[in-house]
Amino acid sequence: MSALLLLGAWAAVGLAPAAAATPAPAPVSEPQASAGLLAAMQQDLGLTKSQAEARLTAEQTAAAVEGKARRAAGASFGGSWFDADSGKLTVAVTDGLHADAVRATGASVRLVTHSAQQLDSAKKKIDKLSAPAGVGSWHVDPKANRVVVNVVASERRDNDVQDFLARARQAGPVQVKEVTAAPTTFAAGTVGGDPYYTGNVRCSIGFSVYGGFVTAGHCGQPGAAVRGWDGSAIGAFQGSSFPDNDYAWVSVGNGWWTVPVVLGWGTVSDQLVRGSAEAPVGASICRSGSTSHWHCGNVLAKNETVNYSQGAVHQMTKTSVCAEPGDSGGSFISGDQAQGVTSGGWGNCSGGGETWYQPINEILGRYGLTLHTA
Repeated sequence: MSALLLLGAWAAVGLAPAAAATPAPAPVSEPQASAGLLAAMQQDLGLTKSQAEARLTAEQTAAAVEGKARRAAGASFGGSWFDADSGKLTVAVTDGLHADAVRATGASVRLVTHSAQQLDSAKKKIDKLSAPAGVGSWHVDPKANRVVVNVVASERRDNDVQDFLARARQAGPVQVKEVTAAPTTFAAGTVGGDPYYTGNVRCSIGFSVYGGFVTAGHCGQPGAAVRGWDGSAIGAFQGSSFPDNDYAWVSVGNGWWTVPVVLGWGTVSDQLVRGSAEAPVGASICRSGSTSHWHCGNVLAKNETVNYSQGAVHQMTKTSVCAEPGDSGGSFISGDQAQGVTSGGWGNCSGGGETWYQPINEILGRYGLTLHTA
């Protein structure tokens, strides 16, 4: 059975239902990584097999530490990220009084000027501004301890861009970075043999939930009929939001059913989904989509506002994973943990680029859905 055929089958309907020494973090079970997943990480991240295995284990430990470290930092918390070089979570704090408590959780510490609350407040003020096309996105960067505004290099001197940056700097600490291109969504016109269609648009299935699957909001409006890879009826969009958000869910029936699997497209083994624990900034992450199939990269930023031509989309996660038209709605997964659905980006899988996803837990909470897990 081809991968395409398997996706058609799987796309389908939900089944019924205080010592001086820093203590080591709690033991974490070894992540279950297939040979294919390790091979993909080696190819896309430039790792050896042993390095990929060690990184998966370190990332799982970092994810477990993050909540404890945040609580230990209290109001001085300035954000956190996974440091691939050290293999540990780094936590920013605004005062040294909380440093030892944070280190006691197993995290490294960096002293910074601005708290996460201050940076989030600044970003919210920028979110209220109307951004010109030359501004690609903006997010809180805990490592820079700034709100980073990404500007298309060729548009940097544009008067509207300059005006936006001036107003953004009034909101709080801002750092400007130049990017190659503005992000766009990854929907595509109809082509044969891919996961699902609505109207003349092809998109990709994200994750199975009980009763259907989640995907990108720009792929269809509520009530829009959805067809599978073979043209047969799957179901319909039950909820959809775009812009402001970019998420949706589709009910399935007509002989289709759901399973907790993400296609590996022959690059890796098909991946079982076991939960939706959020990966930290800096963690490795992989994406499955109907056009460019399976690719991996790193989490670059969270809670980024992306300025598409159709309008701004909030609370997105940015990655270094490539994607192409038709990949919209597809799965972002870290190890065996669901992360989100592909929204858009810039570039392609020949020359590289960046891609954003809408986090899965926000989608589940918005629609009261339950992720189908193994």
